[in-house]
This record gives sequence, structure tokens and C-alpha cells, in this order.
Amino acid sequence: MEFFWTIAILGLVVLFLGSAIKVVREYERGVIFRLGRLVGAKGPGLFLIIPLVDKMVKVDLRTVTLDVPPQEVITRDNVPTNVNAVVYFRVMDPQAAVVEVVDFIEATRQISMTTLRSVVGKAELDDILAEREKLNRELQQIIDEHTDPWGIKVITVEIKDVKIPAEMQRAIARQAEAERERRAKVINAEGELQAAEKLREAAEIMQRSGMALQLRYLQTLSEISTENATTIVFPLPIELLRALGGRSES
Repeated sequence: MEFFWTIAILGLVVLFLGSAIKVVREYERGVIFRLGRLVGAKGPGLFLIIPLVDKMVKVDLRTVTLDVPPQEVITRDNVPTNVNAVVYFRVMDPQAAVVEVVDFIEATRQISMTTLRSVVGKAELDDILAEREKLNRELQQIIDEHTDPWGIKVITVEIKDVKIPAEMQRAIARQAEAERERRAKVINAEGELQAAEKLREAAEIMQRSGMALQLRYLQTLSEISTENATTIVFPLPIELLRALGGRSES
């Protein structure tokens, strides 16, 4: 009988110690409640609690990657879009994350969904496609302000995908093609303008120097003579005849 009571007492001691000894990892904190009252956060490492009196809630302090499901939004220029995002956040105050909100992960998801709809709905489609970084910063700031009382720090928010109707995609493609054609025409016109300027400058130089004009004429004849043509007919400048005539008379 005494042996039985000894085994029972040892079992109770082991059970008591197993319930009293708690181990918290480096990236965790244990929020302790004693008879319903908040005691504080402990960890990392090993510590003791009072069984049946204390209750511990573990909180993970690592960065959480939260997917925001696709949201149907109508932009400011009345374009229906389907937008999703990803939110990176971490718990900075484990006590607030446990005491101030029931489920801080789900609460952050819900506030991220409503904020995404609000911010995208106030922007035009061109801004959503071209200025995504600006929208990401705005989303991060707003969500962080809402989750700060819960002891949560929103690190960054990234808009992942923006889906628009097929007819709108075709319209954007046509607009982009028209823009490329416009740029090509502008570049071509600028090139022709520069070429015309250079030709004008060359003509003015040749006009001031008759010898330069004659040398250019002779260079052209030399280039033509290298071709495979059998007969070449070309006009002879009057200035060249005068120059040759003047030399023969002398």
C-alpha cells in the first residue's frame, strides 16, 4: 500500500513539474495570465508557471507573410479590376497582440482587404499600372496605422496582380502601339530635321567657296566611275568651263 502511494505521489510531482516548466524558443514569447489577470510576457528560454493558476499564450515574433485574397474594385475612371496583394508584418508587442485583439492575423487580413479596396478605388487604372510603388507605400502606411494598437508592425505591402477585362487589355495594347508609332515618327522627323540642317550648312559653305563645289563635283564623278555602267552622261558646271577656259587663254 505504501508503495502505491509513493508511486502516486511521484506521478503527481512529475505531472506538476511538467505543467509548471515551460520552454519558449528564441523567436517566441509566452504571455502569462494569472487567474485571468495579465502578468507579462516571458522568454525566450525556460521558466516556471503555477499550474491551474497561470495560463500561457505563445506568440510568434517572426515575420508573417499574409496573402490578401483578390478584391473586385472599380477604379476612379470606372474600370472594373481584380486586385490582390501580400502583406509582410511581425508582432512587436506580444502582450498587445493577445490582449487587444482576438486573432491578430485574421484582423490584419481583414483590414488589409478593406484598405486595398479603398486605395485602389481612389486611383485611376494608369496610376495602378504605372505607379504601383506609390500605392504600395500608401497601403503600408494605412494598414500600419490601423494595426499599431495591436502591437503589429507592417513591414511592407506589395500589390501582386492587377486583372482587367479583355476588351480593356486590347484597348491598352492599341494605345501602346499608337504611342510607339508616334515616338517613331517624332524620332524620324528629328533625324530629317538634323540632316536638313547639315545639308543647309554644307550648301552655305560650298556657296562661299567655288573651289569646294568643284572638288565635290569631281569627287562625285570619281564615285560614279567606279560603278559598272558603260556610259555616263553628266552635266558640266559652267564654273568649271570658265575655269578651264581661263587657263587655256592664259
